[in-house]
Amino acid sequence: MTTTARPLLSVRDLTMTFPGRRSRSAPVRAVDGVSFDLAPGETLGLVGESGCGKSTTGRMIVRLLEPTSGSIAYDGRDIGRLRQRELKPLRKELQMVFQDPHSSLNPRQTVARIIADPLLVRGASAADARRRAVELMELVGLIPEHVDRYPHEFSGGQAQRIGIARALATGPRLIVADEPVSALDVSVQAQIVNLIERLRRELGIACLFIAHDLSVVKRVCDRVAVMYLGRIVEIGAKELLYTAPAHPYTRALLSAVPLPDPAAERTRERITLLGDPPSPAAPPPGCTFHPRCPAARDICRSEAPALRIAVPGEARQVACHFPAVEAV
Repeated sequence: MTTTARPLLSVRDLTMTFPGRRSRSAPVRAVDGVSFDLAPGETLGLVGESGCGKSTTGRMIVRLLEPTSGSIAYDGRDIGRLRQRELKPLRKELQMVFQDPHSSLNPRQTVARIIADPLLVRGASAADARRRAVELMELVGLIPEHVDRYPHEFSGGQAQRIGIARALATGPRLIVADEPVSALDVSVQAQIVNLIERLRRELGIACLFIAHDLSVVKRVCDRVAVMYLGRIVEIGAKELLYTAPAHPYTRALLSAVPLPDPAAERTRERITLLGDPPSPAAPPPGCTFHPRCPAARDICRSEAPALRIAVPGEARQVACHFPAVEAV
């Protein structure tokens, strides 16, 4: 999918800094200058290790967190600094699906009320809201007759379908899906991934799909952005990123994805990263990946690489002084 049309979402230099846990602790820079565009109807995967800032980025986009700096332009309008009252009319177009389906659903409300609440807030009648809730139950593959049950009566996969139905209630143009399948069994994950892909195709909704499982991201996304320690280190079309990853961190992530062919799995090279990710409260100088990078050189330890096009004419950007461009 191309992104030549005006982006539906345009994020520039987005940062989020949390204060240290103690009075004298260094602040934690959870997101450090993230920039990307998302076209109408496109799905962008945001991947990386736990703690890299993926979820924080998603929550800032829907304004569940207030950005420290940077801009968030939705449909050409900067929403990063809007007051909650000004943001309210846009809430119907920006929705979120959360990681843990059960913790994101009110256990004291029926499914009908959970799905209908966004419509009731916007002035719909109780009868119309309930009718729409029944329609959405059927759309996401649930039995409409179960609309008066409570969340604890559903499995994890069913509860996530309820969360998706709630997100769809207001007819959004953009959904942020924050690890929507990581808390589910593998067989259920496939069902939810297929559901998200089908709904995106049928309804034309743009999606920021946050995950750490690259095999899932490959299934549903048009483009992929790889985050490391609060920064995007590689972003581009999934075909390029999966066949010829340019950043050493991307190559390491892909080498950890299991292959379905046992013979290929035994013979392929596995890239092992040394040590743990540095603390975002005390990031290393230069390229933040250099302490774990097998190809780090002197410049990597002193100068932070900019996110730039690795190969002229290629729709892929890499933040690396020495990007690789050959296929793996």
